[in-house]
Amino acid sequence: MKIAFVGKGGSGKTTLSSLFIRHLAAAGAPVVAVDADINQHLGAALGLDEQEAARLPAMGGQLRLIKDYLRGSNPRITSADTMIKTTPPGEGSRLLRVRDPNPVYDACARPVELDGGAVRLMVTGPFTDSDLGVACYHSKTGAVELCLNHLADGPGEYVVVDMTAGSDSFASGMFTRFDITFLVAEPTRKGVSVYRQYKEYARDFGVALKVVGNKVQNQDDVDFLRSEVGDDLLVTVGHSDWVRAMEKGRPPRFELLEDGNRRALRLLHTATDATYELRDWERYTRQMVHFHLKNAQSWGNERTGADLAAQIDPGFVLGEGVTAPA
Repeated sequence: MKIAFVGKGGSGKTTLSSLFIRHLAAAGAPVVAVDADINQHLGAALGLDEQEAARLPAMGGQLRLIKDYLRGSNPRITSADTMIKTTPPGEGSRLLRVRDPNPVYDACARPVELDGGAVRLMVTGPFTDSDLGVACYHSKTGAVELCLNHLADGPGEYVVVDMTAGSDSFASGMFTRFDITFLVAEPTRKGVSVYRQYKEYARDFGVALKVVGNKVQNQDDVDFLRSEVGDDLLVTVGHSDWVRAMEKGRPPRFELLEDGNRRALRLLHTATDATYELRDWERYTRQMVHFHLKNAQSWGNERTGADLAAQIDPGFVLGEGVTAPA
């Protein structure tokens, strides 16, 4: 199951995504965690110190390896140079599985030990001074989008992505790559404005969107969020002494997280699992093709010097049962 956490900067989406990752790990589930935010804080939220977080390999730095591995023996993709972030898989492409080892995980993922289990953590890499004026952050997240396009995940296994803030997710088709999207919103006008923008953009793509109210202090805050987002409000989260200790670098055992917040995480887990019955791999593949054609026409063909529409395998549908070359 693929889960995105989105929201405006400072809403607490990294904190909540890290709590959800800890919850899944404590339940014994296999988890791949991905930090795709321009501000790379997920590693620290999962307990890494600054030096450990800085040593995490950037997916953007391994883009050539990722492309070479994923294209496999697909005859429609002549070289890694012609692959862009939206290139879809086809016959002969290699697919990623949550549980199985592969060269992408070997190069980009690092195990993080948490209470009751471990997760694989991958990061896009920070936006550096050398990128200024010559790159946009979406070139960094392209590696994540490629991996999601080639991911054949099943029930009971989870990929949790801490996304870049606000509506930046809509600069590509990555917002359609998830079974469910949790939008973290504070009980303020700015908080719900991001929700309205996201809801409007995602309306035509069947995105399952639920709001997690954060920094909620009283019933008035709950009533405000409910009046603004209606039934999309899944749960609210308030002050947490556990989180304050974690942010100071001294997290208690996860089992000591407050009961109310543990119930909130269980609701997120239940909502995620419920989306499995709604999965539509044909639509998922069709959306890949849609955004690939848009990118090919707007910039991809010119940049690669190739007709990227020819990469589309019209008979291929991604799914859990699809086999791929080793």
